[in-house]
Amino acid sequence: MKERNKTLGEFIIEKQEDFKYSSGELSRLINSIRLAAKVVNYKVNKAGLVDIIGKFGEQNIQGEDQQKLDVYANEVFMQTLVNREIVCGIASEENDDFITIQGNDGLHNNKYVVLIDPLDGSSNIDVNVSVGTIFSVYRRVTPIGSPVTLEDFLQPGDHQVAAGYVIYGTSTMLVYTTGNGVNGFTLNPAIGTFYLSHPNLKFPKDGNIYSINEGNYVHFPQGVKDYIKYCQLEEEDRPYTSRYIGSLVSDIHRNMIKGGIYIYPTSSKAPNGKLRLLYECNPMAFIAEQAGGKASDGFGRIMDIVPTELHQRVPFFCGSYNMVVKAEEFMTKASEK
Repeated sequence: MKERNKTLGEFIIEKQEDFKYSSGELSRLINSIRLAAKVVNYKVNKAGLVDIIGKFGEQNIQGEDQQKLDVYANEVFMQTLVNREIVCGIASEENDDFITIQGNDGLHNNKYVVLIDPLDGSSNIDVNVSVGTIFSVYRRVTPIGSPVTLEDFLQPGDHQVAAGYVIYGTSTMLVYTTGNGVNGFTLNPAIGTFYLSHPNLKFPKDGNIYSINEGNYVHFPQGVKDYIKYCQLEEEDRPYTSRYIGSLVSDIHRNMIKGGIYIYPTSSKAPNGKLRLLYECNPMAFIAEQAGGKASDGFGRIMDIVPTELHQRVPFFCGSYNMVVKAEEFMTKASEK
């Protein structure tokens, strides 16, 4: 079978032995995410035709207005994972706290916890711009058989066993890693099957795209301001191109294919940064590193950060390896002044 003709299901079965904890559970978990993604994709593609766009009328734990599709996507992913009895706990960006899951036998014998951002970039829904789903998987650290605790979720990103994202765009793609490289699968909507379309995805070591909301320039730390000026200088390989969608999944996906850096730093408006470590930064960092890229908080590796709370925010620099290194140099230099 040609590599690109493989379905996601066939690929999961074939690569199951690559996973050091191979027991079938992780494969079933990825399959559940695949199913939920197809359901959400169907609803996203009907936005504008049915009453699914606009605000839901409530705010999430972050104090952000929830969109109707936020709530719908959250329910779909939560229900799919709960009903299949694959995981022992789930934490969602949309929920205040994690939930613990027991099987029909009343026991808590499953090994994995999932952290999920059900619909990243939801502010773009109403204007028909690509949105996505981000997920992260860990092995529990508490004893099997007992209910999960906060400790199971507050693990550094380096302990992830799988991570991925779904991008609902001109085509729908599921991109994921289990620590053996990154592969992308595109949904054939005619038959509802994901096919391997982007095997062994890699960030170019260098790039010419920088992705940052320059409207917040005056609020950025000096190191970020200096790096932006560097990107804009007229040199042999510069100025770089500025491209910012405002949907993390879309910006990271583009830069992984074309080469670039995504930055969401601290600012005077968001002193801790805005992106969530557990739901956004860690999974994207795992994917980036597996694709030959780099992910940092501006000074050190994102996946080395030990979380202290479920909805912790951090600054985020992610993309082509050499670009992130250069941005870190500017941050360090500015901090030493």
